[in-house]
Amino acid sequence: MHQKRILLAVTGLSPQIVTETLYALCVAQSPAWVPDAIHLITSQDGAERARLSLLDPVAGQFHAFCRDYPQALGIAFTPAHIHAIADRNGNPLADIRTPEDNAQAADTIHALVREFTAEPASELHVSIAGGRKTMGFYLGYCLSLAARPQDRLSHVLVSEPFESLPDFYYPPAVPRLLHTRDGRPIHTADARVMLAEIPFVRLRPLLPAAVLAMRQSFSEAVAATQVHLEKPALRVDLARRQLTCGRSAVALPPQLLAWYAWFARRAHCRQAPVRHTDADPGEFLSLYAQLVGIDAVDYERTAEMLAEEGGFSKEFFEQKCAKINRLLKNALGLMATPYLIASTGRRPLTRYGLRLQADEVVWE
Repeated sequence: MHQKRILLAVTGLSPQIVTETLYALCVAQSPAWVPDAIHLITSQDGAERARLSLLDPVAGQFHAFCRDYPQALGIAFTPAHIHAIADRNGNPLADIRTPEDNAQAADTIHALVREFTAEPASELHVSIAGGRKTMGFYLGYCLSLAARPQDRLSHVLVSEPFESLPDFYYPPAVPRLLHTRDGRPIHTADARVMLAEIPFVRLRPLLPAAVLAMRQSFSEAVAATQVHLEKPALRVDLARRQLTCGRSAVALPPQLLAWYAWFARRAHCRQAPVRHTDADPGEFLSLYAQLVGIDAVDYERTAEMLAEEGGFSKEFFEQKCAKINRLLKNALGLMATPYLIASTGRRPLTRYGLRLQADEVVWE
C-alpha cells in the first residue's frame, strides 16, 4: 500500500528552505522521495512570507518548482498547510521571542508531529533547516519522541554564495544568471543543494502508548517520558503515612494506604502476584493496624467482615485495587504507569501485584 509521505518543516523569514529541501528530496537524491503533502510551522510573519513567495499564483516559487520538475505536480501545498503559531488566546504570533512564545511553539510542533505520526502507513520527513534555533530543536526533539522507523530528520545544505541569497530558491531546470548582494554575477548551474540526514534516537518503542495517545503539552510529554525512562522508586513510610512515587507524594486514605503498602511489601520481598483466594488478610490487617490502631472503628469493622467471610471476597479485593489505581492516575497522570497494581493472567485466575522490582521499593 502506498504510504502517505509528508514533508514537515519549520520556517522563519527564509522560505527558500522549502523549495531547496524539495529539490534535494525530489531531484538531487536517488532514489527520489516525493512527498504527498508539505506542512510548514512558522510565525505570523513567516506564514505571510511563505504564502507570498511560495504560493502566489503568478510568482510563487513552489509553483515555479512544479513547472520545472513535473514530479512535484501532485504535492498538496496550500495556505491551509501553513501553520502559524498562536498565543494562548489564539492570536497568531508575529515572532517567537519570549519564554511564553517558545512554549506555544513547542506545543504546536508537538501536536502536529504527534498527529502526523499517528497513522501507521504515513511516512514523515522533517526538516529543521529554517526558523529560529529553538524551533528546530523542538521539532527534532518532538520527532525523537514520536518517530517510527520510516521517519527521517534532515537539514538542507546550499553551497556558497547561493546560501541565504534572496533570489535563489532552487536550481531551476534551465540555469540562469543571478547576482549576489554586492552585485557579483553567479550562475545557478554552479549551485549545489545537498541533504544532510541527521541520525536521532527513536524513543517511541520505549514509551507507553498513553504518552502519545493523550493530548498534552510538550513539557508534559517530556516529563512523562523522563519518568518512564528513569528507574522507578517507591517509598513507603507508614509512621508518617507517606507514599512517594518517584518525585511525587501521593495521598491515600488509611485503608487504601495499608492496602497499597501490603502490595509494596510483597514486591519488596519478591513475592509473586496473588489472587484474592490465596491472599492472607492478616498481612493487610497488620499494616492497617499500624496506621490507625486496632481500636479504630473502621479497622474493627474491616477485620470483622474479613473474619466472617473467611478471607477476601473477589469484589472487595478488586475494588480496592481499582480504586487505588484511579487515585494514582489522578495524582500522577502518565507517570503513574510503573506504580499501578497490575493484573496478570486470565479470569478467573487473575492475579494482582506491583511490577516494581525489590530494589525499587524502599521502606522507611
